Amino acid sequence: MIRRAYDWILGWADSPWGPAALFILALAEASFFPIPPDVLLIALCLGCTRKSFRYSAICLAGTLVGAVIAYALGFWAWNAIDHWFIPGVFSQEAFDSVADIYEQWNFWAVFTAGFTPIPYKIFTLAAGVFHINFGMFMLASVIGRGLRFFLVGWLIWKFGTPIKSFIDKYFNLIVIAFTVLLVGGFLLIKYAF
Repeated sequence: MIRRAYDWILGWADSPWGPAALFILALAEASFFPIPPDVLLIALCLGCTRKSFRYSAICLAGTLVGAVIAYALGFWAWNAIDHWFIPGVFSQEAFDSVADIYEQWNFWAVFTAGFTPIPYKIFTLAAGVFHINFGMFMLASVIGRGLRFFLVGWLIWKFGTPIKSFIDKYFNLIVIAFTVLLVGGFLLIKYAF
């Protein structure tokens, strides 16, 4: 199933709508979609290495719009659903404890989630739920996601096709490693807070 989704996303790379699809995929991933936009970003960059930085910028713009949407959802929708989570899922004390930790480490939490495979969408929603400073949230997002996407663009611009061969050859291992990191990210969130 993951391979089919991967192939479907890669299919957009050969379409004239590829950059628009990249923007939408990045937007969706920052708020709810599970597949990272890096897959399409890599394919588009390989198709035209001279546009690698342009595609990185499109990906960054999409993810920032998605982050703002997720922040707004967390900020305004939490009060409508919090009674389902407190005390059903976690206690008010646990929620307040996480809010305090998040407030203390807000920049680093969002930056780390933006740069690594830790689920970024959880942090974008949580930033809104905990009402962290929006400017700080956006700064951390721009830096974390910008470093990630422009690093991918630079690698493709610098090394080109060998990177694609590596990804195609080791796709299953990459997916397993990404999944381990993703699940590890969720577990880290669950047990650290």
